[in-house]
Amino acid sequence: MPNDKRPNTGQEALELLKEGNARYVDSLSSTDVLMQRRPELVKDQDPLAIILGCSDARVPVEIVFDQGLGDLFVIRVAGNIVAPSQIGSIEFAAEKFGTKLVVVLGHSHCGAVTACVDALINPEQNYSPNLQSIVDRIRPSVYNLHELATANGQDVDADELVDRSIRANVRMSVSQLKHGSRALEDLTNSGQLLVVGAEYDLETGKVRFLDS
Repeated sequence: MPNDKRPNTGQEALELLKEGNARYVDSLSSTDVLMQRRPELVKDQDPLAIILGCSDARVPVEIVFDQGLGDLFVIRVAGNIVAPSQIGSIEFAAEKFGTKLVVVLGHSHCGAVTACVDALINPEQNYSPNLQSIVDRIRPSVYNLHELATANGQDVDADELVDRSIRANVRMSVSQLKHGSRALEDLTNSGQLLVVGAEYDLETGKVRFLDS
């Protein structure tokens, strides 16, 4: 049950989470089909898809795809980037549970991609080393688009560059998953695993699946 009052402190936010979990526990005796499935998920899970999504709070993956407990194996990281820990998580789910689908889910107005575009347009931008590591992983997908946009000497349309870069970043992540892991590459080449990219539109709620 959403709370309309924004917390002013971390402790207030923590209390809201505790209250939310209490409501969840109370609902476990519900006749709702979703809740009835919970006991069978204690010992095992059988997710229908693996989702590598962005950490953005506006993109709750289970809600976006109208899925319930145990249906999705979700990895969320700013900019839906691919790093060793994400690859390992996906390998685990694909091999352990036999999940046949991986979706890399980007979204409109992505803050991580916007930060990368800002860094290219305004090189004087300074980020913390950890945030810079995320920007650096996104940069290759954005750099060529930025170079093309500035080749004729005209000013860069930052909003358009961000929009195009979001999709380019998704496609780069898809390629890294297909070719950056022997385990995932073997599963993909044998037809046992499908890896696709998608973009969630914050305005419409629609997910657009991208051509590879």
